[in-house]
Amino acid sequence: MKSDINQIVVDPSDARQRLDLYLAAKIERFSRTQIQTLIESGHILLNGTSSRAKQIVRTGDKVTISEPAPEPVDLKPEDVALTILFEDEHVLVVNKPAGMTVHPGAGVRSGTLVNALLHHSRSLSGVSDDLRPGVVHRLDKETSGCLVVAKHNLAHQRLSDQFAGRKIQKFYLALCVGQFAEANGDILKPIGRHPVRRQKMAVMDRGRPAHTRFAVIQQTNRWALVLCQIFTGRTHQIRVHLHSIGHPILGDKVYGKPSSEQSRQMLHAWRLGFFHPIKENWLEFEAGLPDDFLQSGIDANAIVRARSAIGHRDVTRAGKAS
Repeated sequence: MKSDINQIVVDPSDARQRLDLYLAAKIERFSRTQIQTLIESGHILLNGTSSRAKQIVRTGDKVTISEPAPEPVDLKPEDVALTILFEDEHVLVVNKPAGMTVHPGAGVRSGTLVNALLHHSRSLSGVSDDLRPGVVHRLDKETSGCLVVAKHNLAHQRLSDQFAGRKIQKFYLALCVGQFAEANGDILKPIGRHPVRRQKMAVMDRGRPAHTRFAVIQQTNRWALVLCQIFTGRTHQIRVHLHSIGHPILGDKVYGKPSSEQSRQMLHAWRLGFFHPIKENWLEFEAGLPDDFLQSGIDANAIVRARSAIGHRDVTRAGKAS
C-alpha cells in the first residue's frame, strides 16, 4: 500500500547532481540513507522509471516519490526495570540508562522506555502520538539521565508549556576530547539540519538560535569533564556545540570519532528542574553518574565542584529500581 505521492521537477539550479543528494537537500524529513532505500525499493522514480541513487538529474527531470504506508505498531507493556527518581499521581521522573530508546519508531518495536512505562504505570498522558504515551521530552538513545514523564494530559500540557517557555532547568555532564583553553563560556550558535546528511545537525547561519553554557569541572591529558546548561532545546544541541568549538564528546560516532574505550557518547542528563505541573512547587532531580563515567577516572570531588558551580539547591538524588 502506498500513500503521499509527490512529484518534483528539477530546476536548472539543481541539475547535474546525484539523485540521492538532490532529494536529501529537497526533502527535510528523509535522511540520505532513507532516500537510497526508497530508490532501491522503487518508491522513487525518475521520469516514470526506476533509477539508481547515483543517477545524475537534469533540468526538467520529474522525480516521483510515493511513501510506503507506515507499518502499524502494537505497543506492549514490558517488564523492564526502571530507576525512579520521583513519582506521584501526576508525573514520573526516571534515570534513563544509556542504550535505551525513549519510544518505538522505525525499526524499533520493543525494549523502549515507553514499553517499560506501560508496564509500570496504568496512567500515561495521550497528548503525543500513539507511540509516545507520557513522553514530554526525549533523550538520545546513548544519552543517560533525567527524564520527566506525564501521567495525564493536563500535566503533559503544563510541562510542555514550561519547556516552550524555557522555564525548565537542564544540566548535563559530558566527557569531551582535548583540554579547554577557557574554563567556562557561552556558545551562541544557530543550529539547523545538515544540508546533505539529514540525520545530522550542524551550526549554520539559517539555523534556529541555540544557547549552551559550559564550565570545565576537571581536565586530564585524555579528556575534560564539562558541565553544560542548555537554554534552548535543539536536536543534538550539546553535541553540535561542543564539536563546533573543537571538543566533541568522547565516543560520539556522529560528531566526533568512535572510541576504543567508550561504547557510547559520554553525555549524561545530570540534573532536571521544573515546577510541578499541578502543585506548582519547584522540583529538582539529580541522576547519579553511570558506571562508564565513574570508570573513566573522574575525581570524587568533581561532582561536588559541579554542584558548587550551579549553587546549593534542594535536590532529589536517590532513586529506586522498579
